[in-house]
Amino acid sequence: MRSVGGTLARYFGLRFLNTLLLVFVGVFMLVALLDFVELMRRASEIPHVSGTLVAKTSFYRVPQVTERIMPFCGLIAAMSCYLNLSRRLELVIARSAGISAWQFVSPALIVAFLFGIFATAIYNPISAILQERSKRYESELFGETPNGLSGSNFWTSQRTNEGQAIINAKTSRDQGIHLNGVTIFTFDNSGHFKQRIEARAAVLEPGVWLLQDARVNELGVLPVDHATYELKTSLTPEQVRESFATPETLSFWELPFYIKIAEHAGLVAGGYRLQFQKLLARPFLMTAMVLLAAAVSLRFFRFGGVQKMVLSGVAAGFLLYVLAKVTEDLSRAELMHPVAAAWLPVVAGGLTGFIALLCQEDG
Repeated sequence: MRSVGGTLARYFGLRFLNTLLLVFVGVFMLVALLDFVELMRRASEIPHVSGTLVAKTSFYRVPQVTERIMPFCGLIAAMSCYLNLSRRLELVIARSAGISAWQFVSPALIVAFLFGIFATAIYNPISAILQERSKRYESELFGETPNGLSGSNFWTSQRTNEGQAIINAKTSRDQGIHLNGVTIFTFDNSGHFKQRIEARAAVLEPGVWLLQDARVNELGVLPVDHATYELKTSLTPEQVRESFATPETLSFWELPFYIKIAEHAGLVAGGYRLQFQKLLARPFLMTAMVLLAAAVSLRFFRFGGVQKMVLSGVAAGFLLYVLAKVTEDLSRAELMHPVAAAWLPVVAGGLTGFIALLCQEDG
């Protein structure tokens, strides 16, 4: 019996893994197609647009999108796998051989947990790197300030022996090393306004910001245009990245370093902590999705109600997604601790699936 149980465990585990990979690849291709079509629509007005550049830009953006919906790929894959096994009466045969539901759910839980570790430790760093490359390609495609490149303005300040400067950028690349749509307000050591500088782009170099196509405005003086303009700075690349790097563009292995930098600088590191905890919780969230799927998809086909089971699973996944977004927003508003915000959906989803499965199988 132990040999039979081990063979069935490997079989169920491989079936779930194959279904999970099939679902994930299908979702990846669908997202890539939709994003490519949308990017082509935006680039249709650009003369002599390169289709290869558009395809590379779209392809490099897709991994980060699919990373966000990866737990729901696990939910769909588990539901599809168990419904297919039930339709082919393989679950009936397993039960008749004395295999409990927990025994043929356990292999999927292990596979989902390992897949979540892979997503956190390997897939996430790759998606972060590709996201930065996509920003670079999108900048080449649409110009230095394309719409929607980063989604929001970024601010930072610096102080040198010449005074203080407040820097605003519409978009950023390479975690703030390259800025686009730059506006800088400079003040002297007494706090009096000196200049307003507007530039198409800025690059951080040792000791200076190198501004491109800059216009310098001073009180009582006509604006002066400069092809290149240097502004002294005391900022290091690490300090700039702390201000301009969004948590989603940092890999799992970089986040502890940025959290430490923020703490030493006296800045709020809640966003980085939340992202780090979400990545830590991802393997457990994958297993919670499998439990939810098993709770609604182990019913035999001959009992009917398959459509109701599928809708119940989809509704459970949607409610878990809403809960995750609510806790994330509460954490960003500093109304909930990042640890609680990241792990509450995991605990809620896992307990719901476990209790539902326990009631179904053990009364």
